[in-house]
Amino acid sequence: MKHIYSILIATLIIVSCSGDKKNSVENVIEKGNLESIRAKRGELVNEQQALNHKIKLLDEKIKSLDTTKHVPLITTFNAKNEVFNHVIELQGNVTTKDLLTITPEYSGILTNVYVKEGQKVNKGQLLAKVDDGGLSQQIAQIKIQADLAKTTYERQKRLWEQNIGSEIQYLQAKSTYESQQEAVNQLNQQISKTMIKAPFAGTIDDVITEQGSVVGAGQTPILRIVNLDNMYIETEVPERYVGNITKGKNVTVDLPVLGKTIETKIRQAGDVINPANRTFKAEIEIPNNDKSIKPNLTARLKINDYTSENALLIPQSVISENAEGEQYVYVVNNKDSKNIGVAKRVIIETGKTQGDNIEVLKGIEDGAEIIKEGARSVRDGQSVEVINYEEDDSI
Repeated sequence: MKHIYSILIATLIIVSCSGDKKNSVENVIEKGNLESIRAKRGELVNEQQALNHKIKLLDEKIKSLDTTKHVPLITTFNAKNEVFNHVIELQGNVTTKDLLTITPEYSGILTNVYVKEGQKVNKGQLLAKVDDGGLSQQIAQIKIQADLAKTTYERQKRLWEQNIGSEIQYLQAKSTYESQQEAVNQLNQQISKTMIKAPFAGTIDDVITEQGSVVGAGQTPILRIVNLDNMYIETEVPERYVGNITKGKNVTVDLPVLGKTIETKIRQAGDVINPANRTFKAEIEIPNNDKSIKPNLTARLKINDYTSENALLIPQSVISENAEGEQYVYVVNNKDSKNIGVAKRVIIETGKTQGDNIEVLKGIEDGAEIIKEGARSVRDGQSVEVINYEEDDSI
């Protein structure tokens, strides 16, 4: 009898499973009967409504049992003292005091150019020569007259010392000699102006005027000479920094074209404010051992104008402002073992900014736990839950 019951139960299970399979969504769709499809859809909608009702009951129960449902989730960071080197960012141009376009002191034909582009020269070296227009012949004649005047003067002087002859003869001979000597000196000076010499040691950057050209005194550029050893950067600093940007301040120089960054110092700060743009000039020394830095390169400068050894820096994004214009942040106090604490609004005073950070002068101390994410959504005295994420050092 028991065996018969077992067979009947197994048969019912098989029929039931077979019925479920025949009534599956796939099977109903495959048959293509519109009434069956609609009936199956209605069946599923009823099941969905029943599930939604059960989920709603569960949500209501969770809501009644959840004691932290009104506690906002926030993240925090701890304020700490650190060294704060504030910088101002400016632009400047590389230059040198030893960069000069040479013009002649004498007008005439450029008879000789003794140097080429790229040639290194010493101070006082002869670079070019202008035709002297016959001054060399004139000085030869004047020197003959000067020699005669000198001989006459010396003889007349000896006679005068022996009380022979008149005083007027002695004075006339002396005057003639001195006049001739002065004429020789003046002609020598004129001739020296026809010779163009290097004012300092350097490199011939450009030969501008070709040999044989007619040149004008103080007008025609002949050569350009440069010395790349004494390079510096010149920049204009707003007058509000006149008390902070001084000689010896640290400067970071970025030369984008060369891909170079150099740490250096201010070598000179101007004492005069330009009334046109309210700035003063500053010179930054720059080493150029490899001669890669050229005049007129653009440089980006970061000049240290303020340093604090124990500064509290916080992101500007966590700071809010009240109706009175006071700045404030929220800190977390009385945090328990579940990271539940109380948010407290603290009025602060701020100083200089650097990037996204700002220095706090008053209001918070070293170690204060400041609300970061969620600071805009909390209220003074409200309970909050801290959910700081652990930082992955491998990132």
